[in-house]
Amino acid sequence: MVGSEPPQAIQVDEQHHLQIGGCDTVELAEAYGTPLIVYDEQLIRSTIRAFHEVFLRERVPYQISYASKAFCTLAMCQLVHAEGCGIDVVSGGELFTALESGVPASAIHLHGNNKTPEELRFAVDAGVGAIIVDNFIELALLQDIAAESEREVDVLIRVAPGVEAHTHEFIATGGQDSKFGFDLASDQAHAALRQLADAENLRCIGLHSHIGSQIFDADGFVVAVERLAELYEYGLDRLNLPLSVLNVGGGFGIRYTSEDAPAVSETLSAIIAAAREAFTKRHMELPVLWIEPGRSIAGPAGTTLYRVGSQKRIPGIRNYLAVDGGMTDNPRLALYGAKYHALYANRADAEPEDTWSVAGKCCESGDMLIWDAALPNPKPGDILAVFATGAYNYSMASHYNRIPNPAVVFASNGKAQVVVARETWADLIRRDKPLATAQA
Repeated sequence: MVGSEPPQAIQVDEQHHLQIGGCDTVELAEAYGTPLIVYDEQLIRSTIRAFHEVFLRERVPYQISYASKAFCTLAMCQLVHAEGCGIDVVSGGELFTALESGVPASAIHLHGNNKTPEELRFAVDAGVGAIIVDNFIELALLQDIAAESEREVDVLIRVAPGVEAHTHEFIATGGQDSKFGFDLASDQAHAALRQLADAENLRCIGLHSHIGSQIFDADGFVVAVERLAELYEYGLDRLNLPLSVLNVGGGFGIRYTSEDAPAVSETLSAIIAAAREAFTKRHMELPVLWIEPGRSIAGPAGTTLYRVGSQKRIPGIRNYLAVDGGMTDNPRLALYGAKYHALYANRADAEPEDTWSVAGKCCESGDMLIWDAALPNPKPGDILAVFATGAYNYSMASHYNRIPNPAVVFASNGKAQVVVARETWADLIRRDKPLATAQA
């Protein structure tokens, strides 16, 4: 059974309604419809500020870049940049969004394991701050594009450090058997640095690794830092590369149900201590430390509101309640068994009465949001609030069964702002083209 404790403190008003950002979520559901994703804007800001505080307290050079794949919209890019973050993008679409939001290209970094020539040209022409090179094919392609553009491009190489991050296999990215990055164990990373030492239009300023997502144990970061420091020394001393950056990626775990996630300060402090030790013993200056939090910024701040519809009891087997969304706005349970906490927003302090599994409305048996949640017995019209849905939910939304994507609002100080409009049925066919003739 899913734990009965929510992943964060909740606020309940005198009407027993859940509040987010000082807004009554029942009123939000009535005003903007359901499903509706509501972000607590101040929680986003305070989370980012907590990252800054650790680095400032430790007095180390740093840069925070928001991993926009977690949730990428114009408003989100503007918000995180206003809080002193750069933006990491992994596609031309994310790059376009960040630029259109007003974030300067110099504050944007381009990632991706299979960047297209068009995406690389877009990034080079825009003048992005750095491109994280993932493989030898891309390295050669980027060199050609940079030469054609007569530009010098700052790059980092992504290293697969062979670190086991103790996370789900689908979101573990730092091991040797990974589609991402230059393998460290087989000398690929060293070979990449040697190529960059001879590249005329590429300036290698640092090393990057990302060992996975939803990581609760800092030990993996510590091991990765040590291995990267050794490679850094090789690039700096043996190849005379202009290295100045060590990017340890993101993947900081958050609490979804009853599990405990380590505080930001604990994980970051462990990373900083490991970097200090690794570089001091090699008599090297501490580089600028880059991190790329995404889920940890967006995830806890988002809550999805659904309207309860049908319900079904199977004696001795399971109780189902269905909502007006599902895997089209949250595919994470279907992808890797994600777990969530939920309650009824319209009676947020009601005690659980039974165990209910929350099903979506798609014509798919695997369309489930929560298995076996402790909830009050549902009533028609209840508003189900599912917590910690701010990351990799809207980003992964689909149009399966031709279901429109939900609206998104930011809530702060009792006011709500629509940052993504709800799609309509008409939106779903806007790019469809009919047959030239309707007759056979």
